[in-house]
Amino acid sequence: MITSLGDRRFSCRDIVLVAQNGNQLALSAGSLARISAGRAIVEQMAAGSEPIYGVNTGLGGNLRHRIPAGDIEDFQTQIIFGRMIGVGPALDPVICRAILLCRLIELASGATGVSLDTIQLLVELFNRGVTPVIPSLGSISASDIGALAHLAAVVIGHGEAWFNGERMSGGAALAAAGLQPARLREKDGIGLINHAAASATLAAYAVCDLEDALLVATAVAALSYEGYAANPAILDARLHAARPAGGQEEAAGMMRRALAGSSIHEPGQARYLQDVLSFRLLAPALGTTLAALATARRESEIEINGVVVTPMIFIDDKEILSSPNFHTPSLALAFDTLAISLAHFASLSAFRLSKLMTAAFSGLPQYLSPVGGGSAGYVSLQKTTSALYCDIRSLAMPVSLDALPVSDTVEDVASYAMQAIAKLQRQMERFRYLSAIEALAAAQAVDLRGAPRLGVATSCLHQAIRHVVPPLQADRPPGADVEVVVKCLSDPGLLAQLRAIIMPQGGLT
Repeated sequence: MITSLGDRRFSCRDIVLVAQNGNQLALSAGSLARISAGRAIVEQMAAGSEPIYGVNTGLGGNLRHRIPAGDIEDFQTQIIFGRMIGVGPALDPVICRAILLCRLIELASGATGVSLDTIQLLVELFNRGVTPVIPSLGSISASDIGALAHLAAVVIGHGEAWFNGERMSGGAALAAAGLQPARLREKDGIGLINHAAASATLAAYAVCDLEDALLVATAVAALSYEGYAANPAILDARLHAARPAGGQEEAAGMMRRALAGSSIHEPGQARYLQDVLSFRLLAPALGTTLAALATARRESEIEINGVVVTPMIFIDDKEILSSPNFHTPSLALAFDTLAISLAHFASLSAFRLSKLMTAAFSGLPQYLSPVGGGSAGYVSLQKTTSALYCDIRSLAMPVSLDALPVSDTVEDVASYAMQAIAKLQRQMERFRYLSAIEALAAAQAVDLRGAPRLGVATSCLHQAIRHVVPPLQADRPPGADVEVVVKCLSDPGLLAQLRAIIMPQGGLT
């Protein structure tokens, strides 16, 4: 399948799917025209005497240094070498491939002024499976210069790349793919590295991952409703329409669909007029997280499709202007907020788990153990829950509050968006385990209560869990069960079933 660049917008899900599905890329006719027009403006202005940032001037603290005309091409290569500052483990090859795609989206706009042959070489890297190796640490999201310099290095035959599953030098990867290194000209070096492509790509993956995690968590919460015999009247659409806080009506609707068809709705099935807050307040808490996710998705897609580079080419006006668009506080704050909201939502999961295991609240055997006596049942998993919740809360701490000035303090502001996104990914890992523990307890509660009829979604989830983990009888190692359930809850088939039931109109908004 060929994906055209230059005449369409990309969603977060598009970035993930195009990168992993083996799509080929092609520059649209409109894109080719804009790239050529933008390039002509760069060449015309570079031949003059006016300073152009990063073309005939130094960068950052070296802004006042003018680059002699004869040194401009060499300087574009120097820009890349001097900014290959990434350290630590490399990002996953599929992520690096998606970063290459994300970088090409802006280059196809023509506003970067990067030469056409250099952009076409990047397209060929993607199409022939040459994937630059990009370290995971070093960007402060003042553009992802420290990450993208490693991508740009492969274009000129340096750095490292993966090709046919093997990690090798950039030059060797180009040769193996039948490609020649690019010769960088005016603005090519700075144009390649001046973008938030790494942050935007990681954001796209985080948004898609969390959408799946929240879908599962909704089904798990509904299964806890079944096992606890909670009162579903709290999900009445009229209640949530009366105070439609962000995402609340959508969350209540998701829960109603998850419980559709359950005998929990029949008279006398609910055990309490009002349940504990961790059951009653599910829609407001989930809704807040859905609203935060919608904001994070919107900001991510702005970065994916926006023009960030500085200086920026205005083709119609034949003008070059320095741009502030490399600064990404909206993206950073969106992910910091999302992490805080996820911690709120996770707290309800932890508290529901405690109530399910406590006979005085659930009306079920203590610790969900059918044998009683000295049996531990699932009570020890409360310690695991506590550890996970501690991590989830600590990972909710914002990172976008302050910045360490760099480059002779000329660059005294940074968003740390990449750090905020990476932190959310770590938080999500703990959240998935927490959901798996609740799912395990909820399935046990359903079996002990002997619910006459589960909802369509909760029945689907219960069957999936019981396919991989039998009901608890005598004590057995519960951590092993959790590991199995974590994998079960990430199964694409189960996700597709739950999505069709809980989100029949498409993805989370």
